[in-house]
Amino acid sequence: MRTAFGEQFDVPPGYLNTASIGIPPARVADAVAESVARWRSGADSAPGFDESVAVSRAAWAGLVGVDPGRVAIGASVSQQVGMVAAGVPDGTRVVVARGEFTSATFPFAAQAGRGVTVTEVDHADLAERAGEFDLAVVSIVQSAGGAIADLAALRACGARVLLDATQAVGWLPLDLGWADWVVGAGYKWLLSPRGAAWLAIRPDAAEWTHPVAANWYAGEDPWDTVYDLPLRLAADARAYDLAPVWLAHVGAAAALPWLASLDRAAVHRHCVGLADDLLARLDLPPRGSAIVSLDLPGAADRLAAAGIRCAVRAGRARLACHIYNTEEDVADAVRAITRDRR
Repeated sequence: MRTAFGEQFDVPPGYLNTASIGIPPARVADAVAESVARWRSGADSAPGFDESVAVSRAAWAGLVGVDPGRVAIGASVSQQVGMVAAGVPDGTRVVVARGEFTSATFPFAAQAGRGVTVTEVDHADLAERAGEFDLAVVSIVQSAGGAIADLAALRACGARVLLDATQAVGWLPLDLGWADWVVGAGYKWLLSPRGAAWLAIRPDAAEWTHPVAANWYAGEDPWDTVYDLPLRLAADARAYDLAPVWLAHVGAAAALPWLASLDRAAVHRHCVGLADDLLARLDLPPRGSAIVSLDLPGAADRLAAAGIRCAVRAGRARLACHIYNTEEDVADAVRAITRDRR
């Protein structure tokens, strides 16, 4: 058991894989387990989960710097990006970074029959070229390698902007009220169960957002919209809600308010400090990201053999440093990578 930022974690030594799956605080896992126990004994009611949904929505909104009334809930990034992709006008020109996670790009590529085009450019050129297009879509922190998008340049680019915050929110301080859309999933850096995701919509971007999965939970009063027409959706971003994955929001409601209460600068220093220390020990320059991608021959195999949990993305070993990681985790990873290296 480790203690980090006031919470206890059952994270094992050498777990550097948060960019794939985050480890919850013990208290969060207990909250989900208690909900499962209520489920198995028939002790829950459907409306009883509404509070968890509201709490997780508000906390995520605070983490990205928007009003909760602008946030819709969902289960995955691709579902929510799909509502934007379905709403863009015919012939919309979309620019994305080469190597972008496909949950952000495939929904737009699937609109090719309407003349929607998707152009890939190098990550370093995206902000500069975004103004040539109608819409720029990019992860704030790139999944494969941890590169951080130039948010200031994107804000000034003149195109609409959709940001995927999945690999950023939770360790990178953010204030994204200017973006047209911000989407993010909770099961990585937000230490929640898979099945909770959120989409922030700027009011003047609603015309480019279609509630293609309109459902009872998107109603102004969800419990008064379970039967019969006419369509009667909520007046705010809840009109884009998908029906909640209950257990996921129970976990998110326990995890996100705590994350939102932390000193975000201190969290950032901790996570990036460990990642840059790992690079320094390998005689590599700092990158200022909590995600480290290593193009070192045999690194992934050595890490796996030593019991270090990480991932392989784009042919490179990907390691991620979060709040529960320590200098010992970094030292163990470096020893594994450099052992018997010729």
